[in-house]
Amino acid sequence: MTALRVVSQLPEPFTATIAGGVAGIDIIHIPRGVPDAVPDDARILLAAPFSRPGDLPAKRPKGWPFNIDWIQLVSVGIDFYPPWLFEGPVVTSARGSSSVALAEFALAAIFAQAKHLPDIWIDGPDRWASTPLAAVEGSTLGIIGFGSIAEALAPRAQALGMRVIATRRTDAPFAVDGVTRVDTDTLFATADHVVLAAPLTADTRHLVDVRRLALAKPGQHIINIARGGLIDDKALLAALDAGSVTATLDVTEPEPLPAGHPYYSHPRVRLSPHSSVATPDTRAALARRFAENVDRYRAGLALANIVDASRGY
Repeated sequence: MTALRVVSQLPEPFTATIAGGVAGIDIIHIPRGVPDAVPDDARILLAAPFSRPGDLPAKRPKGWPFNIDWIQLVSVGIDFYPPWLFEGPVVTSARGSSSVALAEFALAAIFAQAKHLPDIWIDGPDRWASTPLAAVEGSTLGIIGFGSIAEALAPRAQALGMRVIATRRTDAPFAVDGVTRVDTDTLFATADHVVLAAPLTADTRHLVDVRRLALAKPGQHIINIARGGLIDDKALLAALDAGSVTATLDVTEPEPLPAGHPYYSHPRVRLSPHSSVATPDTRAALARRFAENVDRYRAGLALANIVDASRGY
């Protein structure tokens, strides 16, 4: 079997995991960013996201797409990549690779909010006083966007005794029994915890806005593990200041936030630096999916998880 030449812009831990899990490939590293050139015999590009969606290079590199006929992304959303990347070669996403990590992060955020972690830890007898806590069992989880993240999160939440409601762009049935389909306004009015798990598109930008926050159930906890652009920051800050909601934000727009941004110090915000997917299992899952697609590619079959740029994912 002739080795497939693959060019990679990914960090070494990702590349090493992929190289160890996919037989018959030869990986060559190229710099992150706009590829100026790739080897003539390279057919597959493992593309790293650009760090700032607002600064994406509009001009395609000379010679693009070279001899590349398949591009593998390390994300599900495509907003961190320039439009010209999707003009020509087939592009596949990492759909499902980080679903478990994201689901676990969302559950950790739910417990942290309900049990006031880490605030209830004490370091002396002067703080020996009980704090009223909330129950997770019996609470309602609302999931915006029922894709692979929701498919991992919903059954785990149900196992904890949570009621799960969700929205979905299409009328396709949910892959998890017991999940109730609702519209977005009803979800905000009903849920104790809202997890944003939708891709960022023209339709979903600022989905969390003044109107929806006015509908939010009092004390609602909003968890964003998808894209920062789903939230109108000005509207959320107003709701936070009013004390009507709390938020756990693993993603923001831009990333990183500039120094002095109110999210850094707001008492009703838990902010993390896009860390929810940073697990070894995420890399291993991506390697498995890439290996499966390599087999399809060699056999001349359609690849899985092909991106539809018109949908935004």
